[in-house]
Amino acid sequence: MNWLEFEEKAFEKGYTNICGVDEAGRGPLAGPVCAAAVILPRGKVIEGVNDSKKLTEKKREALFEVIKAEAVSYCIAYASVQEIEEMNILNATMLAMKRAVEGLDVKADFAMIDGNRLPDLPIDSEYIVKGDAKSMSIACASILAKVSRDRLLYEYAKDYPQYRFDKHKGYGTKFHVEALKEYGPCPYHRMSFLGKILK
Repeated sequence: MNWLEFEEKAFEKGYTNICGVDEAGRGPLAGPVCAAAVILPRGKVIEGVNDSKKLTEKKREALFEVIKAEAVSYCIAYASVQEIEEMNILNATMLAMKRAVEGLDVKADFAMIDGNRLPDLPIDSEYIVKGDAKSMSIACASILAKVSRDRLLYEYAKDYPQYRFDKHKGYGTKFHVEALKEYGPCPYHRMSFLGKILK
């Protein structure tokens, strides 16, 4: 497959700093949503990169450092639990993506967004469904977002060991649901996601 097909199309249209954007953490019951934006040098393929969901945690961790070193620019940004509660998860995800793009040291002039919606950006952009399996830039962004968010959940696990955030990263596993029923929610939980669980 051609990992650079979408990037090359944008270059051919005259864009020079093309960023891939992806998020991690839309589905969990706890923690923020994280987004990353990555600009790679033209023609750059990083060996081993794939959709973050298809990689082991060890592989993602190793690639995290490689991507940061190889990128022209990258930015990792969040929307908080409070923002998720105030504006809903979709809007919070779009906000995190916008923050990631706007936080790049080297300003992007074109953004490729994983998914089927576009955040409100001041630059031209397109969305690519399943982009993390089609675009090198988006796949790199998916890895930065996933690793960054997972590391945050490891920190949360130290604050609230009873929930074992280090094991499930905030997703609604059987253990997590049972812990919620036993201990109730903590400040890291998204209350709007817990309605059915805490009835």
